[in-house]
Amino acid sequence: MNQLEIGIWEERANQAQAALDSFFWNEAIKMYNIETPCPNGECNTIFHYWWMAHAVDVLVDGLQRTGENWYAKRLSALHEGLLQRNGGMWPNELYDDMEWMALAWLRAYQATGVEGYKDTALLLWNDIQTGWNEHMGGGIAWQKSQLDYKNTPANAPAAILAARLYQAFGEAGNLEWALKIYRWQKEHLVDPATGFVWDGMNRTGDGKIDKDWKYSYNQGVFIGAAVELYRITKEQEYLEDARLTFAAAAHELADSQGGVLPDEGNGDAGLFKGILIRYTAEWVKADSAAVKAVDFLRANAECLWEQGKSEDKVLFGADWTSTSAGVIQLSSQLSAIKLLEKMAELTKEQV
Repeated sequence: MNQLEIGIWEERANQAQAALDSFFWNEAIKMYNIETPCPNGECNTIFHYWWMAHAVDVLVDGLQRTGENWYAKRLSALHEGLLQRNGGMWPNELYDDMEWMALAWLRAYQATGVEGYKDTALLLWNDIQTGWNEHMGGGIAWQKSQLDYKNTPANAPAAILAARLYQAFGEAGNLEWALKIYRWQKEHLVDPATGFVWDGMNRTGDGKIDKDWKYSYNQGVFIGAAVELYRITKEQEYLEDARLTFAAAAHELADSQGGVLPDEGNGDAGLFKGILIRYTAEWVKADSAAVKAVDFLRANAECLWEQGKSEDKVLFGADWTSTSAGVIQLSSQLSAIKLLEKMAELTKEQV
């Protein structure tokens, strides 16, 4: 790795962050528009709570990488805008949404020291814990109105959150939560033979597992949970879990020729690849054996930059193998920024 490559990825991340700010930020609501173009903010007919959590995450990425104060200012404004848009409270009906919001504001607190961000994360964590029940042998429910439907999106991020809270504040109960959730997730929603992570179980009340829903999102969050528990315990089994799941994800999802992740669609799905990218990068930082994952991240990043951005703007759609055009959704822009930020981070660390 050389200084030139570091500079290239940092500049690309800077350009993508600048595009997020100039094309999506809406000062009137102190949040991001959910797509661009969005004349007069008319696109914001839906409050995408969990998208905004990932917007917090990429702002933290930029702040940690550059130290530039405008990222901190955006975080402050977004914290205010989100609270106002959610009716003056932080919880909502979806446990996975709240987990993403808590994870993001915990990172924001650690990057800035703003106590209000810590309070937000802890308040949400208290609510999230109410989602655990004994339907389907345990696990956190997906939403408060369907307590017997358990899925990876509501459990693996919760394990990450509990583990990070333990690392941040040292409360033993949070480690117990992380271990309990992880064990349930691995026992019920991970293929023991391949490590591939299934989406959920009992969605329609029949107890069945949705094994046909093969999403990059699910692989990413399980890898992330394994990495956090390895960081705490130093037990090799967690790295083995991460290695197995990454290999399965690459085999099942990535293009067999170039290793590029697929277009999983717009809307919520626009965020899925970025989630796998973020937690694959965390695994790379924790595991010296993750050499192939570095090549995987680079291949995706090079394709994204050379093929995926629009011709005249640093904007990215859900397909990283072809030029983006027309309306660009916030979800896909955030996924792309995650990838570029992680490349900037990893190239610097590997000097």
